[in-house]
Order: sequence, then C-alpha cells, then structure tokens
Amino acid sequence: MPDSTSARSVLARYRQAILDKSADDLAGLYAEDGVHELPFLFPGMPTAYHGREEVRAAYRAAWSASPAKPLEIREVATHESTDPEVIVAEQLVRGELTTTGRPFSFPGLLVLRVRDGLIVHARDYMDGLTVAHTMGRLPAVAAALGAAGS
Repeated sequence: MPDSTSARSVLARYRQAILDKSADDLAGLYAEDGVHELPFLFPGMPTAYHGREEVRAAYRAAWSASPAKPLEIREVATHESTDPEVIVAEQLVRGELTTTGRPFSFPGLLVLRVRDGLIVHARDYMDGLTVAHTMGRLPAVAAALGAAGS
C-alpha cells in the first residue's frame, strides 16, 4: 500500500484538487504555515501565498473568477530527489474554457517539499504568458509590464 504521507502521494492529491478546482482540498494539503511561491508571475501579481488560509483564499478567488476547466493533468516527468521530502513534477494541464469551449494547454513545473504528509513549500513555475493569452488577459499583462518598466 502506498504511503499517503509521501511526496508522490501528496502530489497526486494536489493534482486532483486542481482538476476539481477545490480550494479547500488544495489548502488542506498545506502545513498551517506552508508557503506557495509563484516565481514567474508578473508585476502586480502576488508571487507567494503564506499559510494554508492564504492559499485557500487565493485559489478560491482565482478559480471562481476563471472560465478555465481543467480536464487532465498529463505527467511529463516526475523526479524524486535524494531528499525524500522533495519531488519535482513537469506537467501539462489541459482543459477547456467554459465560456467558449476552446481548449487550452498550460505547461508548468512544480517543486514540492512535503513533511509529515503536508506541503511546507511549493514552487509553482507556470507559464504565465500562455495562461494570460488563453484567458484574454495579455493586454493587461503587457500594460502591467510597461508600468513596471517606467
């Protein structure tokens, strides 16, 4: 029987929470003081969420406002490190926009540090430009980048 506290098991539950767009299930995977970093996001966007409740609130708000319906998370590659707490997952989230039926595909890399069955640190390297383009937010991102360079 697989160890439900292992990094690989937590990664599987993380992916299911994404597919279900369940902020509660996702937040429940984090330690009370866990950190979720988004290093590749744009100026004006949060680059980290600190604590389980901030993760819950951020994902609840994002998912309730998003027409993206994830249908599948394809595992491109998953690497367990020499540190049993760390797992690295290259993945592709595929789905459709509920407003148009248009398909999308978001590549990303996720690095999880799991201790005692809970995420203590996540680094989520998503392709923000592809997400912004798919959601029709590229002009807003370009404006934010222009303002940040001023």
